[in-house]
Amino acid sequence: MSRGAITIAYVTRLLQDAAREGVDLASLFREAGLDPALLGQPDVRIRTGEFIRLMQIVMRRTEDEFIGLGRGAKSKPGTFSMMAHAVINTPSLGKAIERSAQFYRIVDLPIGLKLEEGATESRFILTSDAPERDNILETMIFIMVRFWSWLTGRSLEPISIQLDFPEPPQADEFRSIWKGPVTYNNARNAIVFPTAWLALPLVQNPLSLSKFLKDSLALIIVGNQQPIGLTEQIKAIISKGYGNSFPDFAQVCESLSMTPQTLRRRLKEENTSYQAIKDGIRQDAARYYLAKEELSIDEIALMMGFSEASSFHRAFKKWTGQTPAAYRRELLGLPPEPEDEDDEGWVAG
Repeated sequence: MSRGAITIAYVTRLLQDAAREGVDLASLFREAGLDPALLGQPDVRIRTGEFIRLMQIVMRRTEDEFIGLGRGAKSKPGTFSMMAHAVINTPSLGKAIERSAQFYRIVDLPIGLKLEEGATESRFILTSDAPERDNILETMIFIMVRFWSWLTGRSLEPISIQLDFPEPPQADEFRSIWKGPVTYNNARNAIVFPTAWLALPLVQNPLSLSKFLKDSLALIIVGNQQPIGLTEQIKAIISKGYGNSFPDFAQVCESLSMTPQTLRRRLKEENTSYQAIKDGIRQDAARYYLAKEELSIDEIALMMGFSEASSFHRAFKKWTGQTPAAYRRELLGLPPEPEDEDDEGWVAG
């Protein structure tokens, strides 16, 4: 979980309850391409990629996103994904935090979350009655802050992390993640952060979430959020309020508090244009919807804002060199059909 390599001591601490549930740590290490002899060398460090692979394997074996830490109270695979889908369309980080707390209140997990808003500093309060609550609380704090960073496109650093349990042997490992102080033996567990965070807009959308969830564990652990560029800001403006239509250029300028001349110049500096951004969004959306077998290509064309299916067909072939039907068949592993290669025809299947 640290910014660099992770000690075997910290890894085995996280895996101790998976071991209690019958997971053989030696075989786990072998499957991850690690020497089981490392289990006897607590000060040795493994690389972040090796740690990610290890966590993915243990989650699969235990069928638990908490990797056995709840001792019977499992976070079933897909729980985090459901929470992410529940918050992705909220307008700000504050609303996303509130909705995530509501989500975890209705699922049967040994964790409680609550937002306390202050004038300049706010707190995200965590409680747990799980046997291995110390590990669960540290893990949840890490995941939530990294997820907030992804949602906002910023490297968010809390003011401090407060924990209510005694300082564990590997406390420095957890401290190494954060720039602010991490303290123990507090009255409660909390992420303390600037209240200004709550007004931060979300720059992600359901399409980017779909990509994120394919490798969310790696993206959360590695982190490294970069400052959001102008292209991403425009994508966020479009995705949050306009459905399958697009705001005109003047509306985007107003949202960004820029003149048309300034915005055109800034976009040129990023080697793009408003039209290119719109085309990119349409391409991503088309690929996303073509993966959903229940939607016909005619329906997708309408969802994409095309007045005629044939216009969607021509646009998609210009973007990808394939017809929508041919792309869908390749994506789903289906054999090609002769009409897929027809340059002029329209296949609505």
